[in-house]
Amino acid sequence: MRQKLFLLGFCLLGFVAARANGIGPGNGKKEGVGGLVVDAETRKPLKDVSITAYNVTKKEKVVLTDEDGAFSFDDLKPGTYKFVFEKAGFRKATREKLVVKTDEGFQMDIEMTGYGDFDIMPSPGHFSGM
Repeated sequence: MRQKLFLLGFCLLGFVAARANGIGPGNGKKEGVGGLVVDAETRKPLKDVSITAYNVTKKEKVVLTDEDGAFSFDDLKPGTYKFVFEKAGFRKATREKLVVKTDEGFQMDIEMTGYGDFDIMPSPGHFSGM
């Protein structure tokens, strides 16, 4: 038992020393922007949501959510961004004026609302009897 505690303490000390020397996560690189996208009604994760990051008016990067609804932007430059979330059958969601800083990450969890039966109007020709 004493050997296990010694080994655990030694590993913990090595981890702390590595972090202090800039080895491993947090080594001067900026943290990522990430989060989860879920259906607002069912609370289930949404797969293949397209997320576009815009810096000022320029498109920087596009990522897709995985099967768990998770997404991540790991290499965005510092600046002010607008994030646009899009998926067929759902209303577009936008988050604006989010500031990405070096060495600081943040989590963005999004709920997307699906189109209801009356959200999409039929064309006027649909009712004309033509």
